Amino acid sequence: MKTFLYVILPYVCLAVFVGGHVWRYRYDKFGWTTRSSQLYERRLLRWGSPLFHFGILGVLGGHVVGLVIPESWTSGAGVSEDLYHALSFGLGTVAGVATVVGLAILVYRRRTVGPVFSATTRNDKAMYLVLAGTILAGLATTVWNNVGPEHAHEYRHTVSPWFRSIFTLDPDTSLITAAPWGFRVHALLAFVLLGMWPFTRLVHMLSAPVGYLTRPYVVYRSREAARPPRRGWEPVGKP
Repeated sequence: MKTFLYVILPYVCLAVFVGGHVWRYRYDKFGWTTRSSQLYERRLLRWGSPLFHFGILGVLGGHVVGLVIPESWTSGAGVSEDLYHALSFGLGTVAGVATVVGLAILVYRRRTVGPVFSATTRNDKAMYLVLAGTILAGLATTVWNNVGPEHAHEYRHTVSPWFRSIFTLDPDTSLITAAPWGFRVHALLAFVLLGMWPFTRLVHMLSAPVGYLTRPYVVYRSREAARPPRRGWEPVGKP
């Protein structure tokens, strides 16, 4: 079971993540979109979208620092353990709360606004559940790990090296199993979310409007300029 959860499942999800995006871009290029619903409702979207997107960017940045960058690197840069954990807890909590609030507003909007709800696919509904579970598990683990009655768990000695070992093709399950269950649940949900990613609206995260920088200008002509005025209605002062 440990091998399946912490070795096989991550590799399967990563393979689906890569292969799914290649498949969708090749066979569903015109479906590579968020299916924007801004025309249906704007008031809730104006609050929920910035909170969620800026919050999730902060969350992703914190995960890159915590999982990808080894502890020796941050120590070599002069960042002490106390300072690192203070920044991780403070900034991580703010970003996590903003993400949760923004996601709650977006889910409420999607459920209560009829046209928006009708534009939601089954894959997107399942994605919202896994996404919410992943974010809530991570936020709860972060808070409990810093303010709980037990001593804080140093995840950079367990979860982080296990995560890096997956990409070096030498996964060590003893590292992740030494972490509290909250970290393990959060990690597993994150990999499941990656596996679902290519088949939901989340694909838009891997898109950038680079073509707008080189595309030709769009020429707009007014209706009056496109056709001659009727006789007797010519502009004054012009032949």
